[in-house]
Amino acid sequence: MIVPSWQLNTVMATAIAFTMSFAVVPQVYSAEQVPKGNRNAQQPDVPGASKRRTQATKSTFDAKYEKIRDLIADDDRLRRKIRSVSKAYKIDPIHIVGALVGEHTYNVDAYDRLQTYYIKAVSYAGERFRFEHGGESVLDFVARPEFEDCDENSGSLELWTCREEVWEKAYRGKKVDGKSYPDDRFGAVFFQPFYAGQTFGLGQLNPLTALMHTDRVNKVSRLRKLDAGKASDVYKAIMEPDSTLAYMAASIADSIDIYRDITGYDISGNPGLTATLYNLGNVSRRALALAADNEKRKKRGLRPRPPSENYYGWLVNEHEDELREIIER
Repeated sequence: MIVPSWQLNTVMATAIAFTMSFAVVPQVYSAEQVPKGNRNAQQPDVPGASKRRTQATKSTFDAKYEKIRDLIADDDRLRRKIRSVSKAYKIDPIHIVGALVGEHTYNVDAYDRLQTYYIKAVSYAGERFRFEHGGESVLDFVARPEFEDCDENSGSLELWTCREEVWEKAYRGKKVDGKSYPDDRFGAVFFQPFYAGQTFGLGQLNPLTALMHTDRVNKVSRLRKLDAGKASDVYKAIMEPDSTLAYMAASIADSIDIYRDITGYDISGNPGLTATLYNLGNVSRRALALAADNEKRKKRGLRPRPPSENYYGWLVNEHEDELREIIER
């Protein structure tokens, strides 16, 4: 499909304005608290890719869960750091524990054994690598006219969410001005210069996630703001354990805020839901989709459908009591 760039501006301006109006402006109604526990009686299907990665390491999901559970349980220093950063970001520490458990049960694979080498590569590379695709840096890419409605003076979350939305609508899987673009997420296409997996560090963070939440981390933790033009600094931030926890907390806190403001649901008491969003990303888009679906249900006289956990969040809720006992020691 060939899409001339000049035809996209009006459509994109409308879409981005609609999306960001929800993401920025709080709603006037009070949010409905989502109770703890799973909505699904049985665990939703685990993706085949996650199963294959686990089989390749001759392990099982149960064994991987027990390994990360025991790592947290046996590391007093890590637990103190989790509790401290959670207090700073005003979230329950169970949310960070849940994200760690989900990532290290389902998403850490054989490639992650190589990450030690890539960490060294980052330190050696210095400024010699950048976030790019097909030889075009991400900063040059987002300077295109299609992104002109993404206000660089807005917050980092609004700015990079807007850019991600433009990618989804205008470029993903399309041919634009004679060039074909991958049918993949913005973070996967532009933010993995070593092609060694899309996430790194204790929290398995994507560099795009860190860029989105850098304003909140700067405000709360007083860490220097990240710049997409300085890729090595972004990687250092997500690989260093202390700063990784800050970015995890900021991501979770922003997800809670977004779902409260857009969907009218308070998910702060359900770690399986925050873990699900940590796993899936695209939080604003998912919140908008849920809000739109519930608006349609309301018009048909149906009850609204609350947010639901995926396989990753289901595991967290299933083990919530055990994990709470560990983090509250």
